[in-house]
Amino acid sequence: MINNILIISSDFTGHGHKSIAEALCEKFQKYNNVKIHVVDGFSLGGTTLLNIGKAYGPITRKSENLWELIWDISSTNPSLINEIIEFKIKDRFLKLLKEVHPDLILTIHPNFNGSVINILEKYNIKIPVVTLIADLISISPLWADPRADYIISPTQEAKDKCMKFGVMEDKIKVLGFPVRSRFYNYSNSLIEHNSYNTSRPLKCLIMSGGEGVGNMEKIADILLLNFNCEIKIVAGRNTSLKNKLHQSLVEKYGSKVEIYGFVENIQDLMMSSDIAFTRGSPNVMMEAIACSVPLIITGALPGQEEENPKFIEKYNLGVVCKDINNLQFIINNLTLNNGIELHKIKHAQKVFSNPYTSENIVNFILSIDNNSNKVMIQDIVPLVSKNSDKSIVYRHLQKLK
Repeated sequence: MINNILIISSDFTGHGHKSIAEALCEKFQKYNNVKIHVVDGFSLGGTTLLNIGKAYGPITRKSENLWELIWDISSTNPSLINEIIEFKIKDRFLKLLKEVHPDLILTIHPNFNGSVINILEKYNIKIPVVTLIADLISISPLWADPRADYIISPTQEAKDKCMKFGVMEDKIKVLGFPVRSRFYNYSNSLIEHNSYNTSRPLKCLIMSGGEGVGNMEKIADILLLNFNCEIKIVAGRNTSLKNKLHQSLVEKYGSKVEIYGFVENIQDLMMSSDIAFTRGSPNVMMEAIACSVPLIITGALPGQEEENPKFIEKYNLGVVCKDINNLQFIINNLTLNNGIELHKIKHAQKVFSNPYTSENIVNFILSIDNNSNKVMIQDIVPLVSKNSDKSIVYRHLQKLK
């Protein structure tokens, strides 16, 4: 029986991993006998690895080329990344296992799948490892370690990629993308009340994930110069961008524009909007879909997000704008005839969205039969100190019967 679960997430590589952990913990809380321990995997690697995690924001904001290089390296040599992460987290991870005594480990960041499994195998620790993929289609092979007991995939497309990476089909469960419950807490009457028509301003929300990347100012200028609209912009953790936007837009357009930093009530802003403009961040897209707000995708990070715009188009969940100069034409088409195309997208989103995804994932995890024939965690002693060289050979642990 699964009573104690260790979730390995990430606090600083965007906000999506934390949001997924929160969505699952909401459902785990319904089970009084289940304890959840969530840890930032990068913190297990000490200051060096934690600083690498914190560098995600500045890199994705300022240098997409560098991010693409990092993605390519991790995709072409995942075993090297696993070995490096394994070495950095091993001592703290083993200590954590002693403290938490998990019946199951759930990883929701790609850097802590193969690395964690490496450590468990070297110490002959029999704890089920389940991976929950936090990307939609363009997944790194780091997500698809064939040794995981199960891999929870958000889409059929991600499942197909996992199988190409060598994962057996029966290990992959397509259960959807978990979204926090507050994004589903709307009534049909509220949605109908907010349905767009030309008698009022078009309500626009411009956002770009927790890190606030993208050409928000130019999008806002095009909208405000060509349409009767009201705009709210969420700059995320990007404080300098927030200040810049406030100076350039609020002074120019006044009350037609509101600028926010990182917000906890993003669902309220989504639900009160007719259109949301965002890059192809999977978490932001799935949250917007849950709120039934049509999407216009204005960009995507190389690698992990590059196929997400096509995914949106495939299921008619929004529109892709590859060139900002075409934005006026796109908005005109969407708002024609009192927004008939917007209403079609909202309908497709309602069909696509599943408010029970998190609950289904939790129920699946709790149904897993953990192996009782495992090494007693309290008997494990880390054999390599923090300052030891990687070449030191791990001592064999005798399997306890």
